[in-house]
Amino acid sequence: MESTENSKRACVEVANDAVCIAGGGGGGRWDELDSEILASIFVRIVPPELMVRSVALVCRCWMEVVSGPNCWTEIDLEGWCRKCCMANRSHQIDPVVRKIVRRSRSTFRRLSTYRLGNVGFSFAANRGKCLKILQIPMSEVTDEVVEKHAGSLVNLTFLDVSYCLKITAKGLKAFGKQCKSLTHLRRNMPMWELPTTLEDSDVHDQEALIIAETMRGLQRLDFAFNRLSDTGVDAILTECKALTHLEIQACWNVELKGNLEERCKKLVDFRTPWIDEHEDSLAVSSDIDSTGDDCDEESIYSESPSSSDLD
Repeated sequence: MESTENSKRACVEVANDAVCIAGGGGGGRWDELDSEILASIFVRIVPPELMVRSVALVCRCWMEVVSGPNCWTEIDLEGWCRKCCMANRSHQIDPVVRKIVRRSRSTFRRLSTYRLGNVGFSFAANRGKCLKILQIPMSEVTDEVVEKHAGSLVNLTFLDVSYCLKITAKGLKAFGKQCKSLTHLRRNMPMWELPTTLEDSDVHDQEALIIAETMRGLQRLDFAFNRLSDTGVDAILTECKALTHLEIQACWNVELKGNLEERCKKLVDFRTPWIDEHEDSLAVSSDIDSTGDDCDEESIYSESPSSSDLD
């Protein structure tokens, strides 16, 4: 990263490339650009961790921009969080989420993380009056915390609580009762949680029945690798009248008897329980193992401004 008064340009290194912001010559001075324009540029080309760790160090003007809410209406930290987990630094996730949510000044509309804990969820939920998209796969958030704070998420439209084993039907019920704007729920479960044989499996329609009872405005439901039966599918189709997309891949207890299969096929997009091995591996790899290529393996805290600057 460098900035020079003679060339009137600044470069921020993203991955292995140097991205120039506001060229020199007759293009004007980069430090005189409107703060909203600068923020718009930053969020399009700079990953969040570099925005905190590097962009803020260019000059006072840039530090003020990335410390303000304009850069944090869309908070996507999932790729960085996954890197933290791989490096055994998952303890850094909640503090960083809190720090960036605070910067947004309660204006953030999207929060995407991974392995979020109770502390991070509570802090974000209490400031989530504008939040519409919440993606927290593999989180450690518990039912009790969801029940306590879901009431703050009144504008939530998309919720991803896939692979969240500490959130049960109890937590889903709290989301359903409090988040009346919800139109898309993603609740895929890990395939390794399934029994090894169908004979040993238990049917758990409780979550499906809770969804049918409390989330009647759903338009999309991703519910792969769950242990529901025809009873749960029937309840969802009956109560969620706006539903257009339903994914129940690998829900092996579903048989689609009677007219159930015909009702499912009337949906715009229906993924049946029966998938072959190739499709299964593709679905799992794309949903669980995808990471952002641009995320730096170094901590957000390294080479970053002081904590007072970040606050």
